[in-house]
Amino acid sequence: MKHEWRKSEKPFYLPKKKPELVDIPAFNFFTITGSGDPNDDFFKEYIGVLYSLSYTIRMSPKKDLAPVGYYEYTIYPLEGVWDISEEAKAKDLKSFADLNKSDFVFNLMIRQPDFVTGEYAAKVIERVKKEKPHDLLDEVEFVSISEGQCIQMLHVGTYDSEPESFMKMEDYAQKNHLNRLSKKHREIYLSDPRKANPVNLKTVLRFQVH
Repeated sequence: MKHEWRKSEKPFYLPKKKPELVDIPAFNFFTITGSGDPNDDFFKEYIGVLYSLSYTIRMSPKKDLAPVGYYEYTIYPLEGVWDISEEAKAKDLKSFADLNKSDFVFNLMIRQPDFVTGEYAAKVIERVKKEKPHDLLDEVEFVSISEGQCIQMLHVGTYDSEPESFMKMEDYAQKNHLNRLSKKHREIYLSDPRKANPVNLKTVLRFQVH
């Protein structure tokens, strides 16, 4: 049976439109780090590299290159961990509106199924370098990430309206005597911004707490 993350992993990817506490176990990802305004053209190159690797694994049985334990699955959604540069932090910005998007620092990633090992991931990177060369492939890493205790919620709307949801999440944290670990946060993109109306975009927002 095909593994559908939307059906079998709802607690991690389909939260409600209100804050909730969740414990996130370790998952394996292809990741790549960069900086700058995500509205600029360069940003698409980072996304393209991650999807190129992910689809190579997804289609590997057709080339008799599937790893041991392979099973049918739906490719996981794009995710991003967002922060701002040290220079921007030094400015002591008062609100999101004061932030210049060129100061963003991001770590984009796509989760991989459990059967993908570090050894196999390295082979896939080398294979894609030969079949679809791109300078950014040298910057891709395969890592295990465990977020642990987090607050998350589903945000419906434009990316620029996310601060409204973060205010709800931080209020939830305060009421439940939880502290946000840092200003970093994770976004999981459930909608394709090229097709969806911006006001209907669905994005999982999440940050770590203790």
